[in-house]
Amino acid sequence: MTAEPRVVIVDDHHLFRSGVRAELGSEVAVVGDAGSVEEAVGVISEQQPDVVLVDVHMPDGGGVEVIRRVCGEQPKVRFLALSVSDAAEDVIAVIRAGARGYVTKTISGTELADAVRRVASGDAVFSPRLAGFVLDAFAGDVPPTEDRELDQLTPREREVLRHIARGYMYKEIAQRLGISVKTVEAHVSAVLRKLQLSSRHELSRWAVQRRLVSLDGP
Repeated sequence: MTAEPRVVIVDDHHLFRSGVRAELGSEVAVVGDAGSVEEAVGVISEQQPDVVLVDVHMPDGGGVEVIRRVCGEQPKVRFLALSVSDAAEDVIAVIRAGARGYVTKTISGTELADAVRRVASGDAVFSPRLAGFVLDAFAGDVPPTEDRELDQLTPREREVLRHIARGYMYKEIAQRLGISVKTVEAHVSAVLRKLQLSSRHELSRWAVQRRLVSLDGP
């Protein structure tokens, strides 16, 4: 059985940190929390968590500063931004700093626990609307792959892949496209096989390289 991810919560509001602990319950192992950049750096160094849930805006520098100060010393620690802000500049800044994902504080406890597990396993996780900011910001950073890779995907497979790249879960994709979850899973398996990839994270990265979002629409 896979061990629960070890998590540190960083936010300058004590009541919010307590609320996140309660929401996460026993689904992950919360091993510490911090209310400032300095405190966060110390707690992370001491606890060596798998994932740090970090707020974007704090009085002494916020999530970007925490990530910058920790990443060089502890490259195995992964960061997931948890913020009230859904501004494009905040999303892009924290991802450029090194975070593996960004979700807003409207997320449920169950969804947050799932996001933490996915980040711990190496996935990139975003609230669906925010994923578009990241794809738009980074699409030009990597040259596109050969057209023949895209051509081997059916229109429906491209559509499913576009939703995967934007951070939607299988159930959400099924609801949006009017198909069953099993059909979504079958399409994803087909895409993975055709592209010789092995995970949702690799699919998202491939979609960014291929600029699939701009090809198939917003």
